[in-house]
Amino acid sequence: MPLVTTRRGGLVDQVIAQLRDAISSGEWPVGHRIPPEAELSATLDVGRNTVREAVRALAHGGLLEVRQGDGTYVRATTELSGALRALCGAELREVLEVRRTLEVEAARLAATRRTDADVAALRAALAERDAAVADAATVAPHEGGPAGTAAMERAARADTDFHLAVVGCAGNGLLTELYRGVVEAVAGSVAATMPDTVGTDRDVSHDGLVEAIADGDVERAAREAGDFLERLIAERG
Repeated sequence: MPLVTTRRGGLVDQVIAQLRDAISSGEWPVGHRIPPEAELSATLDVGRNTVREAVRALAHGGLLEVRQGDGTYVRATTELSGALRALCGAELREVLEVRRTLEVEAARLAATRRTDADVAALRAALAERDAAVADAATVAPHEGGPAGTAAMERAARADTDFHLAVVGCAGNGLLTELYRGVVEAVAGSVAATMPDTVGTDRDVSHDGLVEAIADGDVERAAREAGDFLERLIAERG
């Protein structure tokens, strides 16, 4: 809906609010390229300078990333997530250690607080993950190239989504937001480690984690969440 205020400062604030809403609602997911400046200006019925200021403010807050000559992409869903993404290094061992810290505690809380709906969603996420991994195990070794790469990427994303679902079952909004803040680094760590295990006897099963959460077994859930990460950390010295 077109904006109606004529005060410049207020106009920029309103555009910022509308763009932030599009991001937080999932209309523009992380990694999505937002519409170009001219299109946003026409849609919101404001000047391009107003849109430019709003985009600049959200980029400064870490929600957007302006890539010269390419466009503007969603980097995070909140300012907190944006700050965490900026702080999150690319060192695989560090990412795995952060995952262990967050995911083990999330598993403990999930085993205590999960609802029937949570467990159903978790099992659905695990089914999606296992199907994608099975597909990658079939396609990647035989076809290679773009098809194999795409299958492995789908498997890594499905695995990441499963772990995010576990964190969501913990019932702690701040913990979920912290995890969302590093989820791209998590996805990167999954993509880096999964090709070595898919289709082998080292492939990680998360069945035990889901059942431990469903059964309300706190210690087993923590153990299931941490053991495979401990192994991956140990493999990296």
